[in-house]
Amino acid sequence: MNGDDPREDPRRRRVPPTSGRPGGPSVPPQGRPMPPQGRGVPPDPRYGRPPGNDRRPHPEDGPTVRYNPAPRRGASHVEPTQVLHRGNSGDQPLAYSQMPYEREKPRQPPPPPRREQVRHAPTQRPVPHHDGLPPRRTPPPVDLGRQPRPPRRRRKRHPFRWLTVIVVGLIVGLIAAVVHLDNSLTRITALPSYSDRVSNTPGTNWLLVGSDGRGDLSTEQEQELATGGDTGPERTDTIMMVHIPSSGPTTMVSLPRDSYVNIPGHGKDKLNASFALGGAPLLVQTVEEATGVRIDHYAQIGFGGFASVVDAIGGIEMCLDEPIVDPLAGLDLAAGCQKLSGPQALGFVRTRATPTADVDRMNRQRMFMAALLKKATGTGTLANPFALWPMATGVAGSLKVDDGDHIWNLAALGWAMRGDTVTTSVPIGGFDDTDVGNVLLWDKSKASGFFEALATDQQIPEELLTR
Repeated sequence: MNGDDPREDPRRRRVPPTSGRPGGPSVPPQGRPMPPQGRGVPPDPRYGRPPGNDRRPHPEDGPTVRYNPAPRRGASHVEPTQVLHRGNSGDQPLAYSQMPYEREKPRQPPPPPRREQVRHAPTQRPVPHHDGLPPRRTPPPVDLGRQPRPPRRRRKRHPFRWLTVIVVGLIVGLIAAVVHLDNSLTRITALPSYSDRVSNTPGTNWLLVGSDGRGDLSTEQEQELATGGDTGPERTDTIMMVHIPSSGPTTMVSLPRDSYVNIPGHGKDKLNASFALGGAPLLVQTVEEATGVRIDHYAQIGFGGFASVVDAIGGIEMCLDEPIVDPLAGLDLAAGCQKLSGPQALGFVRTRATPTADVDRMNRQRMFMAALLKKATGTGTLANPFALWPMATGVAGSLKVDDGDHIWNLAALGWAMRGDTVTTSVPIGGFDDTDVGNVLLWDKSKASGFFEALATDQQIPEELLTR
């Protein structure tokens, strides 16, 4: 009341209770015994470890808990919220030093939270929605009886593989066709081997012969071609020399079959008589000795083969200045341009029903041969297998060649004559009647220079040409 703080009233200070007598030992809190104090005190079996601060860890101890006693305070200080009295009277408070020494409880970890049993449905997660996805295909059932095959390795595409196969196939087919045509040729011994034979001359020289052989024709074919039936030994209706120079145009020379020449071993006679007497070898030898030009290749074709070749290429177009009518040759042609079939072409090159007979005949043969070779080697024939193959098989099946000749030699001949070709005849000196009949005489002065130019691979002078 006089300014004194009521809290300083000793009667109101709260002190810890005592055992009932002043200065006596402190009474531990009820319900918990007080641990022994001081060093050297044996361990209490209730605690399992020595009391005080000087205890060491024991194997049976649980988690280590350090005992940290509360710091001692002054005797005059008491907790303001607690007043302890001796006994139960509450008259005499205890000093602070007499307060019971309480051991701090070890802190226990909080018990884990108890999980209550989930009685509601689990939380559903949203599934993303995708538009435009194709329906999932169910794979076919696996055949358990067979082992699944490994996936095939995808092959790489080669764009040029088929092109290579096609090119190789064409080359193989071409080689097979050439071999077949070469085997279709009929080979004979045409080039002779005799003493004092003319030496090799530059360029390439062919001797082309059209014979009147009918051995391979039936009766119906003879009537269709108007050959006149069998007339004895095989003779020549057409004899031509073709000179292929190293450079320049090819020259085709007609040798009249009635030319009066020397036949080795038989004396003077017509040129075609050498073929009837000794066949192709004697004919070649007679031409070489009469001209001084060495023959390198030989080809012979008969009536039937000539007509089949013309039909194979679809006929030959010829332009006539005047009509030709020859019943013996089965020919009746009007003036003007027209296409000749195989039988008509054969009659056209054989007929003599013209004013100058054999001279006109030689001119028609050269003209027809040039037209035939031009069409046979033209782009329309070579690029059309339906025309080229029948023509090639027709030529190969109807030709007779020398033992050393092949189909590629004939191809080279046709290729050399595809362009501009000089067509001429041997210089003619006139006609004469002899013991072998009416013969054709050569102009010896002109014929000498004519064949000298061919033997030296030179172009024939213009004044020596016979158009």
